[in-house]
Amino acid sequence: MTRCPWLPLQHPLYVEYHDTEWGVASRDPRYLFECVCLEGAQAGLSWWTVLQKRERYLQVFHNFEPAKVAKMTDAQLEKLVLDPGIIRHRGKIFSVRQNARAWLEISDPVEWIWSFTGGKTIVNHPRTLADFPSTTPESDALSKALRKAGFNFVGSTTMYALMQAVGMVNDHTVDCCRRKAV
Repeated sequence: MTRCPWLPLQHPLYVEYHDTEWGVASRDPRYLFECVCLEGAQAGLSWWTVLQKRERYLQVFHNFEPAKVAKMTDAQLEKLVLDPGIIRHRGKIFSVRQNARAWLEISDPVEWIWSFTGGKTIVNHPRTLADFPSTTPESDALSKALRKAGFNFVGSTTMYALMQAVGMVNDHTVDCCRRKAV
């Protein structure tokens, strides 16, 4: 089967992520919050790094339940800086709590985030890696709005990756086996 060219490894975990999750439109608030946080953790790194550590992130950040994460103490977060099961970047770790607090301040975060694509999936037609943008006007606007709302690690490139991951954008290549399914 032909898959997107960004899938560098044929590791079963990576293939499963591509084949079952990436690009599937989601309006699940917990999942969207998880993706905002994990995409932020990825900043400057490969998605493979985050994907391998995802289970531990789910454990230490209360399954990304925003209300629980928002109550985490500085001491709990400082302890995570020493946890090899996650990316040990202090700023990224503390941003998860900050993002949870900001998330809870938005009356309907799911609809608000999806409003940046008009509430529907934008369908692109990439053929090669060169056809994938790193940012778009929509990701620029989402990034700016999230920062204004108090979120951290939500740059435009990171938010474009979020949009791809949660199906706000269908960037499966035209020959990818998953393109029509999502």
